Amino acid sequence: MILYKADDDLMCKVFAMTLGEAAQDWFCTLPSASIRNFKKLARIFTKEYTSYKMVRKHADHLFNLRKKPNESLRDYLRRFKAEKANIIGCNHQVASLAFKKGLPTEHELYRELAITPSQTLAKVFETAERYALWNNDHIAAKKASKQVDHLIKQASQKSNKFEHKAQDKRISRPQEGGSETETFSEFTIPINQILAQVKDKP
Repeated sequence: MILYKADDDLMCKVFAMTLGEAAQDWFCTLPSASIRNFKKLARIFTKEYTSYKMVRKHADHLFNLRKKPNESLRDYLRRFKAEKANIIGCNHQVASLAFKKGLPTEHELYRELAITPSQTLAKVFETAERYALWNNDHIAAKKASKQVDHLIKQASQKSNKFEHKAQDKRISRPQEGGSETETFSEFTIPINQILAQVKDKP
């Protein structure tokens, strides 16, 4: 439209054609013959839609980011990268400092970055990825260890129950040579017929 910028009528009409559905609806609500030139159209359009404008963030914004207590290192790294991507011309040295500042001081990665402070941002992210991978493996190993401990505990409890039952049976059974005699039920039909009758019952 640079070629036709002197033609206000054409500029206004073509601009209106570029609007989306909601903005088209807004444009249609303007009073008839209220726009006399493109400058006025630009002014009222900007006034209507200024609140939708994204505020440009500066590199200083990265210092507000902090790794949350329950957040994994990988999630913090992903969140930091996403925020950095929104900053045009972000200084890499500032980003490196902000990333380290967002880590808890007791974190292993914080100590690593403090020992070697002159790393490039790419190197910082690479080191963080390595730590995130190790962290995930460590968490997975801890979960597996807990599951094994839980299974061993369950097996031990079951074993103890069986031992107690066996002891109870031994205690309730009369000693050899005692006066009490064991009594048994005598079946009048073969055992295989009994099993066939009760096989579907609880």
